[in-house]
Amino acid sequence: MDTARLPFFVYGTLRPGGRNHGLFLRGRTLAEEPARLHGALLYAGPGYPYAVEDAAGAVGGELVTARPEAYGEILAALDRLEEYVPGDPRNLYDRVARTVVRDADGAPVRAWVYVAAPAVAARLRARGTPVEGGTWPPGR
Repeated sequence: MDTARLPFFVYGTLRPGGRNHGLFLRGRTLAEEPARLHGALLYAGPGYPYAVEDAAGAVGGELVTARPEAYGEILAALDRLEEYVPGDPRNLYDRVARTVVRDADGAPVRAWVYVAAPAVAARLRARGTPVEGGTWPPGR
């Protein structure tokens, strides 16, 4: 499957109202739709969350479709924000293609998701604090 121009699933500070939404996404998207990522649990980080892959969980967020002319710029900016470098073992997040489900119609959509990299995920599973309800900020 071609993953070159997938939408993004955002679940933390990039969500509408989050501190990074205006910096990276506002005015550069075609659509922002409520959605859920099944197969992940949300853990609290230092001011932002991590999605950790786990069959038992679900994470709430938005499915963001970038404007075609802004796609490459958004992808590069989000990779920098999440400190993601393909294949780097020091990554905090990995960018992976996953299926998310739109809330409005239950349609499955393939999207890029930044999930906790393996070493971070292991630490969170051992000592982290899950976010109750799977939505950031807690209680949203």
